[in-house]
Amino acid sequence: MLMNSLILAQQSSLSYLIWFGVVVLIFGSLIFFAIFARYLGLWIQSKTTGAGIGLFTLFVMSIRKVNPTIIVRCKIMAVQAGLTHIFPITTRDLEAHYLAGGNVPNVIRALIAAHRANIDLDWVTAAAIDLAGRDILDAVRTSVNPIVIDCPDPAKSGAATLDAVAADGIQLCARARVTVRTNLRQLIGGATEETIIARVGQGIVQAIGSTKTYALVLENPDFISQIVLDQGLESQTSFEIVSIDIADIDVGENIGARLQADQAEADMRVAQAKAEERRAAAKAREQEMIAKTQENRAKVVMSEAEVPEAIAQAFREKQLGVLDYYELKNIQSDTLMRNSIADPKEVATKS
Repeated sequence: MLMNSLILAQQSSLSYLIWFGVVVLIFGSLIFFAIFARYLGLWIQSKTTGAGIGLFTLFVMSIRKVNPTIIVRCKIMAVQAGLTHIFPITTRDLEAHYLAGGNVPNVIRALIAAHRANIDLDWVTAAAIDLAGRDILDAVRTSVNPIVIDCPDPAKSGAATLDAVAADGIQLCARARVTVRTNLRQLIGGATEETIIARVGQGIVQAIGSTKTYALVLENPDFISQIVLDQGLESQTSFEIVSIDIADIDVGENIGARLQADQAEADMRVAQAKAEERRAAAKAREQEMIAKTQENRAKVVMSEAEVPEAIAQAFREKQLGVLDYYELKNIQSDTLMRNSIADPKEVATKS
């Protein structure tokens, strides 16, 4: 009886294990078919185009948070365009660039455009440019189809023209159009459009300023363009200058004449100030002389006041007689009369 119970128990546990295995197998089959159904289309595309991405690799991409659709389509584009025959582009490279935050489709399209235009650009350089924050596809398009930059750019600088003064003092207002294309080798770390505009503007101002007369610039604007081009303004920038064209030149003010007029006015003010200074000094000297004259007159009056005392002293000491005294008075009267004839006002003042 006990033996029968053990046999029944073993049969029951075995049936449970069988049913459990069947459930696990069914569940695993469902998971496999779900994964297979999800990645079947991508896997078929990969196999038919020679991209070489397996079904398991597609599944692992999802685990690594990589979008398998983007990777498969980018790998297919690279293979179909023949990029893999020029330089290696593996699935791991595409996944690594995707995980680093790069724009994988943009890089592949840029490589295809560069390959079609015979531009030397490899995967490593394109991926580095993309991760640096530059639009690699736009850079390749600009390298194939140059763009035109206005110098100056009114939208950015607010100025409509570049104002420069020739050696003869005439102001010239110029506008230039700079044709540039992207230099992919210097795209990383190279200066942007603002630097090109600033350098071209500086070169135009310098070229006009070194010209003897404004008429030479108006006669031959290409002369200015050639001078600016020879300066190598694209050094350490992301662009290569194709041409610099002077779009318009207008004659402005006569800066030289205005500066000369301002200088003449300033010189006149300086001369007036110096003349006023000399006039004030002469006036002060005149007042000083008047004071000195008054001082000397006071001394004369004091000396004249001592004359009667001297005469009285001479009388007391019997050194002067009465006749001598009257003779002295006659001489004084005669002198006063002569002075009155010569200058009546002075005699009246003294008297």
